[in-house]
Amino acid sequence: MSEDSSQRTLAFASAELGSEATLRGVVQAVVWQSPDGSFTVARLMTLDGREHVVVGDLGATGPGEQVRATGRWEEHKSHGKQLRAETIVPELPSTPDGIARLLGSGFVEGIGPGMARRIVDVFGSATLDVIADHPDRLREVDGIGKKRAVQIQETFRARRAETEARAFLQAVGMGPALSHKVFRRYGDETLRIVREEPYRLAADVAGVGFRTADRIGRAMGIKEDDPRRAQAAVRHLIVEGGENGHTALPPGLLNEGAAELGVPISRMDDALHALTLEGAIVREHELTYHPALYRAECTLAERVARQVLAKPLPLDARVWRANTVVESLARLSPTQRSAVESALQGSLFVLTGGPGTGKTTTVHALVAFAREARWKMILCAPTGRAARRMTETTQEPAKTIHRALEFNPRLQRFTRDSHAPLDADLLLVDESSMLDVPLAHRLFDAVRAGCRVVLVGDADQLPSVGPGSVLADLLATSWVPSVRLREVFRQAQESAIVRGAHAVLGGDSPSPSPSPTDDSGGPPSGELFMVPTEDAERAAALVVELVCHRIPKRFSLDPLRDIQVLVPTHKGPLGAIALNAALQQALNPAAPIVPVGTQKPAPGDRVMQRKNDYDLDVFNGDIGTVERVEGQTLVAQMDGRSVVFQGEAREALGLAYAVTVHKSQGSEYPAIVIGLHPSHFMLLTRSLLYTAITRARLLVVLVGSKRALDMAVRNSRTAERHGALRERLRAAYERVANEDETH
Repeated sequence: MSEDSSQRTLAFASAELGSEATLRGVVQAVVWQSPDGSFTVARLMTLDGREHVVVGDLGATGPGEQVRATGRWEEHKSHGKQLRAETIVPELPSTPDGIARLLGSGFVEGIGPGMARRIVDVFGSATLDVIADHPDRLREVDGIGKKRAVQIQETFRARRAETEARAFLQAVGMGPALSHKVFRRYGDETLRIVREEPYRLAADVAGVGFRTADRIGRAMGIKEDDPRRAQAAVRHLIVEGGENGHTALPPGLLNEGAAELGVPISRMDDALHALTLEGAIVREHELTYHPALYRAECTLAERVARQVLAKPLPLDARVWRANTVVESLARLSPTQRSAVESALQGSLFVLTGGPGTGKTTTVHALVAFAREARWKMILCAPTGRAARRMTETTQEPAKTIHRALEFNPRLQRFTRDSHAPLDADLLLVDESSMLDVPLAHRLFDAVRAGCRVVLVGDADQLPSVGPGSVLADLLATSWVPSVRLREVFRQAQESAIVRGAHAVLGGDSPSPSPSPTDDSGGPPSGELFMVPTEDAERAAALVVELVCHRIPKRFSLDPLRDIQVLVPTHKGPLGAIALNAALQQALNPAAPIVPVGTQKPAPGDRVMQRKNDYDLDVFNGDIGTVERVEGQTLVAQMDGRSVVFQGEAREALGLAYAVTVHKSQGSEYPAIVIGLHPSHFMLLTRSLLYTAITRARLLVVLVGSKRALDMAVRNSRTAERHGALRERLRAAYERVANEDETH
């Protein structure tokens, strides 16, 4: 046994599993780090010369840095004993050897190992003080001139400031990765801002919520009833409200949220008043808005009212007699034909209906008329998958709404707006249930005079992920022309998926298809099955087995391309996080094994974009496949093109073998596997189950609890979304109509 091995054995022999330990030493190497920096595996050489493996949230810790790591010993099945760090605080070394290792590691640009040793040989343990305060003395070292000495001092001071700031942030309870992100945001101002304005962190730094900023603030001596706490709580609650679908919050929800955050309700009025004067919030009709959402809601109502009252391009009667139009209309039911006529007579029309009711056939007739009339058409949808499906069904090019509006990354705004409207005579938008208030506002702002706008969507699906319920509000507005298709056509009735979706809407459990025989094969056609189990972990194992083996074998479907797992939530054994980890290992065994809760997309993995990235032209909900990973760079095939993800952009990319039902909106897959369990009870609603079932073209398999299925079917409630779009629509219509009469 080598001397190094003996040292490691002795070190581990004295470390009991589960016991606490503190190690001080120098990071020798970073073995692996997750893209978001939240989990790192590193080798640490302690000051007494022993080597250990340290894992956890190590932030931006890199080779050569001296740190103090505190945590517990654990046994890894593949790598043996290691310290799982709970805190890791950077330190500046005090010994000559430690200083030489630090300087030679690349900590200071321009100093390599040889130069580091020469500097330390001259100044010893005083080296760091000399660099920081007396850089002219560095010229005593061979190879360092005046200019280089100043550069070394500037670089060292910046790195020292970062080390001190990160140490301070971790001392007040912030994790290493987040500490690094805070320092990147504020730089040399970090310590001052954290001490004097800790609540700024919640507003300025992604990942720092009110509770984290508040913990720092309280550590700085800020009292419970300090006005800054109440104001920070309001800002936090307004942003959180938008993430939960609200465009504004009423007093009750604000006070309820404040109480949960431990902020005295008695301080809320003063906080609201101060933030209103500052322009940080807008208060109207007992509602409190983020200014951007207030402007979007007001402008959207105005644009919709003007669109309804606008005169569209005149119709050419001869087009109705064209063969292609006559043939398209002949295939329509009376209700569908009425929908086409209404859409063509006005400037705004909404078409809604469930699966099998003929929305696609109706859209075909509209497109046929537009072709014959030689109109310029723009077909679009909120997601790339929905746009591709639109292209397939209409044989016309379709794009995402974001691409139609032409976002300019340099200017950070959409190119298409009221000053440069969309060049279209017909704007046809599919999957309109996904339209949130900000996106609908941008879309209507870019409609040119004379253009007809047709929104197509299923009003019974879940509302948009973003704030507002635009489709529902438009359908509830009497003066917005709309038609709801209700008749399920005979051919569609043969599909168990279509029957099951409509059964759920009616408050009944879906009836499964007859069990397939063992020798059945080939693609299914609208089949729906139930695999019952009350145990969540057993259900999760069944999901993996179905996706990887049973469905591909019985129905000849590709598990990576054709099958999507949907669940109500991210958490729990039957949640998206756990299922993604299990499915990744089963379908892509070459992917590295990482701790539960962390993700490391590898070549071949299915991934989903989790927020809009206008610079990369990828958007929330876009799905792709990882092509290659090179260091901190990941390349994925997204919507038919290769996209390079680096740095923070890579953090927004997550595994997508399993996704939440909300994230699946706008997408359609050959086969869907749905996991249900009573622990999901807060999310089990009729609209969620209906949305999940209608994502499938060929096959649905419900896995889990019959009790959970019954809970979803019985629960017809929809979560209330607070805002005032309906009221604003009514007021805007009356105002614009009066203007027209006056003129």
